[in-house]
Amino acid sequence: MSSSSTKSVPSAALILAAIGVVYGDIGTSVLYATKEVFSHDRVMFTVDNVYGILSMFFWTLTIIVSLKYVVLVLRADNEGEGGLVAMLALASRAVADRPRLRHVLLVMGIFGTSLFYGDGVITPAISVLSAVEGLEVVSPHFTEYVVPITLVVLFCLFAVQKHGTSGIGKFFGPITLVWFISIAVLGVLQIVTHPEILWALSPHYALRFIWENPGTSFLILGATVLCVTGAEALYADLGHFGKGPIRIAWFSIVMPALTLNYFGQGALLLRDPAAVKNPFYMMMPEWAVMPMVVMATMATVIASQALITGAFSVTRQVIQLGFLPRLNIEHTSVRSTGQIYIPFVNWGLFAAIVLAVVMFRSSSNLAAAYGIAVTTDMMITTVLTFFVIRYAWKLPLFLCVVATSAFFVVDFAFWASNLLKLFEGGWFPLLIGGVVFTLMITWKEGRRLMHDAQRNDAIDLRAFLDSVFVNPPARVEGTAVFLTADPGIVPNALLHNLKHNKVLHEQNLFVTVKNHEVPWIPMDKRIEMEPLGHHCWQVKVNYGFKNDIDLPSALEGARLRGCQLDNMTTSYFLSRDVVIPTLGSGMAPWREKLFAQMHHNASGVAHFLSLPNNAVVELGSKIEI
Repeated sequence: MSSSSTKSVPSAALILAAIGVVYGDIGTSVLYATKEVFSHDRVMFTVDNVYGILSMFFWTLTIIVSLKYVVLVLRADNEGEGGLVAMLALASRAVADRPRLRHVLLVMGIFGTSLFYGDGVITPAISVLSAVEGLEVVSPHFTEYVVPITLVVLFCLFAVQKHGTSGIGKFFGPITLVWFISIAVLGVLQIVTHPEILWALSPHYALRFIWENPGTSFLILGATVLCVTGAEALYADLGHFGKGPIRIAWFSIVMPALTLNYFGQGALLLRDPAAVKNPFYMMMPEWAVMPMVVMATMATVIASQALITGAFSVTRQVIQLGFLPRLNIEHTSVRSTGQIYIPFVNWGLFAAIVLAVVMFRSSSNLAAAYGIAVTTDMMITTVLTFFVIRYAWKLPLFLCVVATSAFFVVDFAFWASNLLKLFEGGWFPLLIGGVVFTLMITWKEGRRLMHDAQRNDAIDLRAFLDSVFVNPPARVEGTAVFLTADPGIVPNALLHNLKHNKVLHEQNLFVTVKNHEVPWIPMDKRIEMEPLGHHCWQVKVNYGFKNDIDLPSALEGARLRGCQLDNMTTSYFLSRDVVIPTLGSGMAPWREKLFAQMHHNASGVAHFLSLPNNAVVELGSKIEI
């Protein structure tokens, strides 16, 4: 076998995997996008109007997905990683010498990340509901069972998360590929009955529709955006698949299949306007409806699975950037470190999705809730992209403005249209995003106040050790690892240990774990050590926001620097801080109480740092903020 053919094998596998994971959401948008644009008699059924709407669909996919995300945004990788968190880290580093601007970008990026959770509630709900609603085409008697079946499907999906996705992940690509082939074939079968529909590929149909119907065009942008559901996933999954497979999958399989299906639905509507109640399922013969309901349900479950996995990954990244408290994170694979399960996020998402399904009860009602969160995220991505290409890539200002302002105008138009849906349901994902944003900002500010309070009472470590060894306490065998938030500061655990036990270990490491705004820190840069004398060392352990944190493993590097660690005789001393809210110049009282509760409920430091349970000593202290 030639080397070129050998190299093509993993590429083909990655393309297939990208089809399954990256494009699940956007691939199932054909279930509801056309239906929502033509619902509520917002658009009259004329040949010109159908052509205009299809042209808007095609050019929305072209401008937002093909040009913005696939061509431009995919280039803004943070050491191979993508997603809003990676973009935020990239942009904030690019303007590090402008503290005020950096703060604004951080707040903007964290708000966008918060809205991801709101979008993460609406997308699975609308996707699975729209798939199961195909049963109504089989028989109206199935209508009352749509919501219960949807809830059962969603419960099964969330219940299996704790077992990991490796077992079913390998089926994502083939099933989704079959889905795209199926929807393409359905579209072609309709297009051959009205081949003139392909003229709608021309942008002049969209422009003429907008020119002749400016008010209607603005209104239906809120429904048109449904055709790019999940577009952010292209960038978010960059680190898993790379630019090449994502781009090849889009241009060779996904976009052609979506275009054919949308144009097929348009051809059907021109022939039978009554099909508007569910044009996707009415494209096919009666015998094919039930199999397609099953296939659509599988496709939407896969799309939802990708989003749930994304929620786990984003949450871990945000925790390591310091915007959320430690949560219990379980690894579901011994081979893939990226496969994790976070129970709190899993069941929190499920509860919110159940609430959305029960409240809105149909995909049409949920369509009113969709759009505001995702278009806000799209605008934030565009803004952050400007700062990346201007300050990180050093491109000319004129080029940066031209490249991003065009996308911003399009994003803003969709966002403004979706604002009209605010009171029809758009408030729901915004409410979820607002709650998450409040938690993130409160945690970040609370940690800063804790840090300031600790520094006010801090004792310099070198000076303290010099005074201690003037009349040294008893030394005991083994190594003590003291965790401290700030290097050079005496940890509270050390003070308590000397006060109550009146001993020092033979070796003492004062360890600060530092998370950086880069995805990965290589092992050769993981640990920094500074000798303090008397067999004591100041240690800094570095992690990126996608690194798995394992402190004992990282400290193995101390052996090369003269510290002979023995896992059997190493003890980890932690300070278990209790936060006391007080009236003063800190946060509002309710936020201080919220932070204190979040701090109390955070998972233990020992679990977060992967410390052995039988080697941890926790010593409590109180901190007033």
